[in-house]
Amino acid sequence: MNQVCQLCDKKAIVHLTEISNGQQIERHLCQQCAQKEGITVKAHEPISKLLHDLVEAQEESHKLKELHCPQCDLSWSDFRKRGLLGCSNDYLAFGKTLETLIERTQGSGVTHVGRIPKCARGNLGRQVQLLRLRQDLQTAVESEDYEAAARLRDEIRKNSLN
Repeated sequence: MNQVCQLCDKKAIVHLTEISNGQQIERHLCQQCAQKEGITVKAHEPISKLLHDLVEAQEESHKLKELHCPQCDLSWSDFRKRGLLGCSNDYLAFGKTLETLIERTQGSGVTHVGRIPKCARGNLGRQVQLLRLRQDLQTAVESEDYEAAARLRDEIRKNSLN
């Protein structure tokens, strides 16, 4: 099946099938026309590279199965089955692998941005409020809004004494 580019009559190497409003639309483009249309063309990788990557992935999988925490003796496979870590040292023992897993499940973040624990809410909430007030004070001073700065200063003093 030797297709020609629908735009310039060169040999088509990009074959797209789009479905729009229930209609199937086929497009056949050469590499240059595909690039002009904003379609990136990735060259096919040789089968030897694909096989090499598959073997590497299997070797990595075997290495992960051998990972153990020296402190609590939790294995990576036990962690994957239970979904629970055994001790705080597991973060070091499983290192980058665990970080990658957390990034994937948390949507690319490994810094905690969740809720404040109930036992720390009162004091921590006040500290966060003071930080915000200080930032607002800094902004007011930089913009030379001295009335707002004085009001914020008084509020910071009042909250600091409580």
